[in-house]
Amino acid sequence: MAIISEREKRERRDQMRKKRRRKATLLCGMLFLLCLGAAGSLLYFFKWRQPQPELQYAFSMFDPVLGVRKTVFASERAVSFADPLCVESGDCNTDKVSITSGAAELFDLENKEVLYAKNIHKRMYPASLTKLMTALVAMEYGNLDDEVTVGWECEEIDPDSSVCEIDPGEVYTLRQLLYGMIIASGNDAAMTIAVHVAGSVENFVSLMNQEAQKIGATNTHFSNVHGLHEDNHYTTAYDLYLIFREALKYDVFEDMISQKTYTATYTTAEGEKMEITWNSTNQYFTGEADQPQNITVFGGKTGTTDEAGACLSLITRDEYGNSYFSLVLKADSKITLYSEMTELLSQIKK
Repeated sequence: MAIISEREKRERRDQMRKKRRRKATLLCGMLFLLCLGAAGSLLYFFKWRQPQPELQYAFSMFDPVLGVRKTVFASERAVSFADPLCVESGDCNTDKVSITSGAAELFDLENKEVLYAKNIHKRMYPASLTKLMTALVAMEYGNLDDEVTVGWECEEIDPDSSVCEIDPGEVYTLRQLLYGMIIASGNDAAMTIAVHVAGSVENFVSLMNQEAQKIGATNTHFSNVHGLHEDNHYTTAYDLYLIFREALKYDVFEDMISQKTYTATYTTAEGEKMEITWNSTNQYFTGEADQPQNITVFGGKTGTTDEAGACLSLITRDEYGNSYFSLVLKADSKITLYSEMTELLSQIKK
């Protein structure tokens, strides 16, 4: 058995003490770094942290329509989806003009200002204003120069409703069908467009609802492509503004809504070349309604059913070229519709 001298015992004790000192020093260093990090975090939080972006309107921070949508990292400034929009949460200036129709709105598109609002977030039936979304989806997903052979779907509508008078076997371009649908409010054209673009009306309606959600029209649900009445087919005045605004991003849509007439050259089922002319349903264009003073009606879309009443959406311009969006839903007659629309447009400052 080996005998350990006193000297060796002292050396071993010294080595153990040194190891314990190194461990203690390392532990103290780690604790110091942790404390330093915590102190830095607290200093950042209370002194240098950027404040949370404030919403201009009392909506949820994470609301997909009016909440914070994205951040511009270059400036660290929160940008709202609603920045380029006219926004109003309730009625506005209803004491300045008497509107008996179910809903109405007048928006200054240049200054993003709401000049009038009545029931703009109330769910209502849109009638043929539905075709604004039909046009938007067709422009988004279709090729306007495609040749489209009309199928039997064009007859799957009320024969007494507004039509372009197209027949199975005839060949038009998608562009021509869109002009017919917007100008003459052709339900048969809407059905043909849907089948061509999406393969079926049902698939196209799904795209309509998908696109509505994408642009923030969250109080909207479509059940068809033309607007003939169905109980579960509804929207709001404000959602129609969002849809119209999105469609205006396409130059062809601006042209469609501004035309008083449109002549299409098509091929019959027998292979002959023929022409057909579609006339606008907008009474400001046909002369049945007087143009508002100092205002130019650039274009729009009409709609009428028993349940939806008489409806009209418009883009107008003042004498300085500033643009306005206006809409009236559920007027009790076309006389009331155009009378109240003219009254509404009188609110535009001269």
